[in-house]
Amino acid sequence: MIYTPIDKTFFEAPVLELAQNLLGQYIVHEQPDVILVARIVETEAYHGPEDQAAHSFGNRRTKRTDVMFEEAGLVYTYRMHTHTLINVVGGPVGTPHAILIRAVEPVKGLEQMKENRGVHLKMHDWTNGPGKLTKALGITMNYYGHHWSERPLFIAEGPGVGEIVAGPRVGIGNSGEAVHYPWRFYEKDNPFVSKYRA
Repeated sequence: MIYTPIDKTFFEAPVLELAQNLLGQYIVHEQPDVILVARIVETEAYHGPEDQAAHSFGNRRTKRTDVMFEEAGLVYTYRMHTHTLINVVGGPVGTPHAILIRAVEPVKGLEQMKENRGVHLKMHDWTNGPGKLTKALGITMNYYGHHWSERPLFIAEGPGVGEIVAGPRVGIGNSGEAVHYPWRFYEKDNPFVSKYRA
């Protein structure tokens, strides 16, 4: 199968809509010896300045959040503990929205993903969390500011998604009312969705 980067216009949807549209699409990471492909099955939307759980709450602009103020479709990477997490920037320029990719389903390059994550792990543990999937797919902080429509790391049109479930986001306990917003979206009954289910 040939994987082609999705058109930039895909990213122009409102952030809550984009978070759902990303489900069922492919993340493709082309490496010298292998192509790693996984289908997105879980996302979380962060609604910019008015969302207490967002890094950009109150239009907070720092070295880390700077890319969130740029065009939709850019990669926003950040570190949490020892993990790299990846996001899709959303919203018009100057409006710092982002969507966290929380879980993906491995599709191609399985042996490399297994090696990246550890041969002792079961397949559903390779990519069922935001820090796990970046390790499996070989994605590093170096992609900060890269565009998701450009090689070697890009989103390609996937087969779509089954029923979408919406619920509260994970790990944002100190964010006031935002803790209850149903802005986490995932494919119902997919075994690769992270263990936190609404």
